[in-house]
Amino acid sequence: MSDRPLNILCFGAHPDDCDFRYGGMAMLYRALGHRVKFVSMTNGDTGHYSMGGGPLARRRWAEAQAAGRIADVEYEVLDIHNGELEPTVMVRKLVIERMRQFTADLVLCHRANDYHPDHRSVGVLVQDAAYIVTVPNVCPLTPALAQAPVLGYAFDEFALPNPYRVDVAIDTDAVFDRKVEMAHCHASQVYEWLPYNGGHLDQVPETDADRRAWLREGLHRRCSHVADVARHTLKRIYGEERGAAVGTAETVSFSEYGRRATPEEITRLFPFLPPSA
Repeated sequence: MSDRPLNILCFGAHPDDCDFRYGGMAMLYRALGHRVKFVSMTNGDTGHYSMGGGPLARRRWAEAQAAGRIADVEYEVLDIHNGELEPTVMVRKLVIERMRQFTADLVLCHRANDYHPDHRSVGVLVQDAAYIVTVPNVCPLTPALAQAPVLGYAFDEFALPNPYRVDVAIDTDAVFDRKVEMAHCHASQVYEWLPYNGGHLDQVPETDADRRAWLREGLHRRCSHVADVARHTLKRIYGEERGAAVGTAETVSFSEYGRRATPEEITRLFPFLPPSA
């Protein structure tokens, strides 16, 4: 078994998706010296109610870089319009190239059934690339991988055409406050667009300290819900006592696309989990 650092590649549709879904996990990997890269497949240039286009895209790029520095991860933002991501062959090639260039061991992304068309497109693009990364004559100027990476999906609650299955659940309590700091970097979203879109912009506090506390409460509520849904898996992995006490969690559902991981390889891919997991 290789002792080299793992290469964990996360694809999100927008410049904050990876942060909310895998920010805690990313920090756990980095603490052990493994490589993590976030890729936003769009530039986020429509995700606001009073600004857009180039100025918003540049603002969201800067927010992503600030969040990436907190988690100590590389954060790439592709210059594709928000809301216009499509699973075309040309965009699939961008995904293939990034999987190869990063020599990805584990690729994480949205599922292809989701409320947002950009999220769905990411799921289709990544699963369609998961085998093609091994075909040398596709994108021949980027050396093919010898084997496909393992592919996993971020948590969601969509039931059709099939519900989400929790295969791995990760305790993120130790890094949750830093995850809040990552989210705080995305001010255009967490204090402006998302509250506006959700109909509660008037509830956003004015001061920085109050905003952080408000954000922490909301994010904790979201991540604790994930922990509750994944409680059975948390207890299986961490044991009954610790599993019952986990307050915040992130999860992975393994895809049928990509490489099927053996139990031994799953242990290798998630080195921060207890050995018995």
